Amino acid sequence: MMTLEMLVDVLVVLMPLMYACLVLLYGISFFKGAHWANTAKTPVLFSAVSIHLLYIVVRTAAFDHPPVTTVFEIMTTLAFCIAVAYAYIELKTKASNTGFFILILAFVFQATSSLYIKDLLDIAPILRSRLLGFHVSSALLGYTAISLSAVYGILYLLLYHEIKSSRFGLIYSRLPNLEMLEKMSHKAEVFGFIMLTIAIAVGLIWLPRAFENFSYLDPKLVGTLIIWILYAIALTAKRTLGWQGKKTVILSVIAFAFVFLSMTVINLYMSGFHSFQ
Repeated sequence: MMTLEMLVDVLVVLMPLMYACLVLLYGISFFKGAHWANTAKTPVLFSAVSIHLLYIVVRTAAFDHPPVTTVFEIMTTLAFCIAVAYAYIELKTKASNTGFFILILAFVFQATSSLYIKDLLDIAPILRSRLLGFHVSSALLGYTAISLSAVYGILYLLLYHEIKSSRFGLIYSRLPNLEMLEKMSHKAEVFGFIMLTIAIAVGLIWLPRAFENFSYLDPKLVGTLIIWILYAIALTAKRTLGWQGKKTVILSVIAFAFVFLSMTVINLYMSGFHSFQ
């Protein structure tokens, strides 16, 4: 009879192969336009997301902690978040021609994770908390969706430049139109904002009870709150002022650049209870 640990070992090998097949399907669909790949890619995507969810659940049960305790555990969680965020956007917009550019990131993260991940049993008790896993996963989903919003913004600007230059090549023929790319960027931004809201709510309720040295002035918490406020302002402005087109896309890219720089500085030069030390 297969144990949970044995199932984890099987899934660790299966996951990167699954994402490699998924990237191949989306690549053939984008670059070759093959009908069979167009038909197969979306069902395979949702199957991959389901299997990855099974892997996370089984791994959590087998080792009694959510996969957020090491860099390589976080990488598989991040790969899952990328796949989930993209699947949500594809489901909401019915546009599937950008999957190759997004899912290749999920493959890289999962392949790296599968190569180096280890089975950890001796860890700090706080890292076994399922609420910690939910908090971290929500935050990763939020930041992943925000990143995808920026990716779609960049694709929008690339296509806009192609049209302005009257160069109608592969990018023009394969990418969704400008209106759809803007919609995809906005959907990703809204999804990311909702996930960050959930992560902040869970953190503010649970973290003070879990950590004796909890502080509302923790750099990561303050940084996340600032990012949440900025995106709340941006989304409100888009709705109330009627912003659309290139202006909103550039705003999304600039906002992501701020997120990347601010969180990089916080992670490199500041620390707090989030270090779990």
